Amino acid sequence: MTLTKGRRSFIIGCGCTAFIKPRGQRTTEDMGLEAATKALLDAGITYDLIETAYVGHCFGDSTSGQRALYNVGMTGIPITNVNNNCSTGGTALYQANNCVRSGLVECALALGFERMAPGSLGTNFPDRPSPVAPFSSKTQELEQVLKAGSNFGPGAPRMFANAGQEYFNKFGGDIVHLAKIAAKNHAHSVHNPYSQFRSGWTVQQVLDSPKINKQLTKFMCSPTSDGSACCIVASEAFVHAHGLENQAIEIMGMELETDDPTSFESNSAMEVVGYSMTQRCADKVFAQAGFAPGKGRDEVGVVELHDCFAANELVTYPALGLCAPDAAHKMVDNGDNTYGGKYVVNPSGGLEAKGHPLGATGIGMHFYITMQLREWAGPMQAPALFNTVDRRGKYGMTHNIGIGGAVVVSLLRRPEFYKAGGTDGRSRLGYNHGCECRSITLADVEKVKSTKWSPYILGHARL
Repeated sequence: MTLTKGRRSFIIGCGCTAFIKPRGQRTTEDMGLEAATKALLDAGITYDLIETAYVGHCFGDSTSGQRALYNVGMTGIPITNVNNNCSTGGTALYQANNCVRSGLVECALALGFERMAPGSLGTNFPDRPSPVAPFSSKTQELEQVLKAGSNFGPGAPRMFANAGQEYFNKFGGDIVHLAKIAAKNHAHSVHNPYSQFRSGWTVQQVLDSPKINKQLTKFMCSPTSDGSACCIVASEAFVHAHGLENQAIEIMGMELETDDPTSFESNSAMEVVGYSMTQRCADKVFAQAGFAPGKGRDEVGVVELHDCFAANELVTYPALGLCAPDAAHKMVDNGDNTYGGKYVVNPSGGLEAKGHPLGATGIGMHFYITMQLREWAGPMQAPALFNTVDRRGKYGMTHNIGIGGAVVVSLLRRPEFYKAGGTDGRSRLGYNHGCECRSITLADVEKVKSTKWSPYILGHARL
């Protein structure tokens, strides 16, 4: 298979902070410094080699990206701030990847972070209509044709709950399937040291948690979170020049898709939350990776998808092509979304358990999939990813969506030249950051900062 567009690109370094409850304990610049430092250490390079950066955040002020990255250097490179609702992190990485694939740069950085307020998502601009207002009003109109009737609760969970209800009406399944998905994700998160929740709630505990609306309980919903993640993307020539064949993971395909009229004109609650948008995006990604239409899903082994609510994970299975349109609830019953099944979906615990700092979420997904494909994921490791005839093994997949709307889907895989061993990111950080979470020190920053840096700026950092 050959790529259909652009040159090859690789994730060579990544880093993540713990995702924590939003209590205002950390600034975005300090969280961004931690994630970026870890990613640079992982890659074994300094900030001098970064040629462009994209920084995602929804609740940060203007130029928050510069403020965070100026901690590791002030080199004059283009730094672009990105806001694309819940798909912000994926969008930042998509842009960085495009710069490498197109040949504009050899090495680009994507950083995402968020410092959020507790409770359900709201608007920063109450003096004007929200851009997602048409989505909210459309889903409420459609409640009249759903068997559950009029719904209640905050806007975002209401939209995704209605999508789940439409799936139930068409194909079967019920709220217990949503509880099984949530319990699966919370069970996975027990092994993730970066995760906001590690309680491992059972199906019954999920069902017994407070009701958010007719279909969703509290433990079926992702929390608001503070946190940051960072990925560094480079060309094949850069990988070889810096001896990163022992950890570079190839981005086989990555696409960003926005809404078409189907979101409103099909009179479908599933379409309001991006069902066909995801479907189109996934099809393009598999085509970009060289697969014929409808092919390639059986070669995926591990997935990090956007389970902002358990209902969205349910409807995303068929949207990505992981099962037939009517088989998502059967996939849950058969255990084909967890260890021992066909796919391991959200081994990190997903948004429901590990947290959802909007700007960091999509980049964090790539952190986790990269660690899976390096086999650095420790107790989160998906089994049998490399029990294949092709030594490159199975693919890892990510899915990051935001209402309003945009979705980013990617396929990652080991390259044919991958060879484990020798000095790698674990050696440079001093531990396996794929399955262990530690803070950074000033000595860590000193190793990766540019030769052009400001003592005044770095002096304000709180490590």
